[in-house]
Amino acid sequence: MKKRGFSLFLFLIFSSTLLTGQEIVTAERYLEMVSNTYAALRDYEANIEIRSGGTNMSGTVSHLAPSLLRMDFTRPAEQVIVFNGDALTIYLPEFRAVLNQPLAAQRAPATAQGLSMLRRNYVASYLTGPNPEPLDSGSSERVIKLRLTRRSVSEGYREIILSINPTTRLIRRMEGRTIADSEIRFDFTNIRTNQGIPRERFAYDSPPNANMYNNFLFRDTD
Repeated sequence: MKKRGFSLFLFLIFSSTLLTGQEIVTAERYLEMVSNTYAALRDYEANIEIRSGGTNMSGTVSHLAPSLLRMDFTRPAEQVIVFNGDALTIYLPEFRAVLNQPLAAQRAPATAQGLSMLRRNYVASYLTGPNPEPLDSGSSERVIKLRLTRRSVSEGYREIILSINPTTRLIRRMEGRTIADSEIRFDFTNIRTNQGIPRERFAYDSPPNANMYNNFLFRDTD
């Protein structure tokens, strides 16, 4: 009996040591770790696919910290979205139209600023658990999935699902459900970081034959 009791005592001590040595990573803490990963990046580039309803778009996204962003599309071909720190410019080749809008610094979700905003405005939880799971059913690619639920009704998305590479802590996929219950999905592949992207990439020269439309987001009022 004494030996059995002593063995049980050793087992309890050993188990306690293991448990206290392991950090319990909550979903909120994991989102913070992902945010810190993006905060350490100087620049970022990836292939991007956007799916919304029956619309599919694809191209390349480039980001230079802290807020410069550019998306060059191959589908629709030649479409461009650029934020140069002061203004948002969108070129729509189908209409030969350039849309310009002065804006304060934008916070794209898959950037350090965007993730900080998500942490403030959304509550994070694991979709199924803290362990990596298939990106899609039957997929060999494994990710950690977080569900973000809005804190207030003023947010444009009711819910956001982040699929995160467990090794790099970079976002592989973002899925959002809007207040109108429409869904949009962003897939990021072939991610490259800290490649020395020049600031000049975010200076956009509009095609000379394009029609210019300024302040397209807001209309002046008396």
